[in-house]
Amino acid sequence: MAELTPSQRTWKAFKQNKIAVAGLVFIILSVVIALLGYLIMPDSTPRANNMIIQLSIKKPGATFTMLQIRKSEPVDTVNPFKKMLFGQPAFFKEVPIKGYHFAKDSIYVDEYIGDEDKPEEKGYSVVEVLTGKKTSDLVKFNSEYGPVLVNAKQLEDKIVSEQIVKRTFWLGTDTYGRDLLSRLILGARVSLAVGFMSVIISLLLGITVGAVAGYFGGWVDASLSWLMNILWALPALLLVIAISFALGKGLWEVFIAVGLSMWVEVGRLVRGQVLSLKHVEFVEAARSLGFNNARIIRRHILPNIIGPILVLASSNFASAILLEAGLSFLGFGAQPPTPTWGSMIKEHYGYIIMNSAYLAVLPGLAIMLMVYAFNLVTVGLRDAFDIKSESTRI
Repeated sequence: MAELTPSQRTWKAFKQNKIAVAGLVFIILSVVIALLGYLIMPDSTPRANNMIIQLSIKKPGATFTMLQIRKSEPVDTVNPFKKMLFGQPAFFKEVPIKGYHFAKDSIYVDEYIGDEDKPEEKGYSVVEVLTGKKTSDLVKFNSEYGPVLVNAKQLEDKIVSEQIVKRTFWLGTDTYGRDLLSRLILGARVSLAVGFMSVIISLLLGITVGAVAGYFGGWVDASLSWLMNILWALPALLLVIAISFALGKGLWEVFIAVGLSMWVEVGRLVRGQVLSLKHVEFVEAARSLGFNNARIIRRHILPNIIGPILVLASSNFASAILLEAGLSFLGFGAQPPTPTWGSMIKEHYGYIIMNSAYLAVLPGLAIMLMVYAFNLVTVGLRDAFDIKSESTRI
């Protein structure tokens, strides 16, 4: 039987930790859902920002009948890939109704305006509902759209079959009548994107600075260590807010701000690991063969400290999600109407003491589960690589 490679041994050890594997599965599922995004969201409009003010703060599972009125301005159908990334602009304006009936060339609806208010009757031309054009001239309609629909009855049947629909809000709606499930899914995309980009930035900067400081020593190590110690002494959230003030508000600014706040931890870890390895036999052998310093660091030292780095990266991913949520709560994260879990809590935390606590509890629960999953993976990786917790500050 062939001997297992170090990576195979690590994966085998990781799989024995069932809780860590469960955390990894949860993360993978969350990533898949976040990537699919608009393709699976009930509200596929850009930023899940389809507001129906009449449906403000409706309980999970609420179902309403909607009359879809085509918008007057033309809306292009985007391809599936573009829809997955950016969403599909709405073709229709949706009006919640309690009932409807047709009379002549119009549809009259009992428009829902609230549970305690009497529905308001409104009339719309059937041609307006179908085309967005404010006209009831069937002759003109047929001349423009073809002779397929030639009378009012056919138009009415088309409206009933295609533009009067049932809409279920599985997790309810927020204060602006937007679908909460859709905004939670899009919030997962934002949180995972911030975590991923921030970890990449922190790893690139931290590994570079830590490896240079640990390998060359002397005044280089002293200078870089002084810088790392100064930044290490600053509270992470305050440092992120300070960087955000300098860079401005926005999603890319959050990536950079959070990444720049976490590289010091990576740098300190890498510096210590490099200090312990730079005088071992295989590194001295590489020097005697004439390899340059960059090759020695890249090919001989860094591969041997990948375990602690991966453990710290997993831990930092969880920290980045918490920092992003904190920034969004304070108003420094991605700006409305882009949904983030932190901003959703900010918008609805006042409802915790009312009868709609789920508005703030659901995004809070999403943050908790995601961070917990990454912490489980962190513990699993630490045990699989057989790393002492003190060395990685986990």
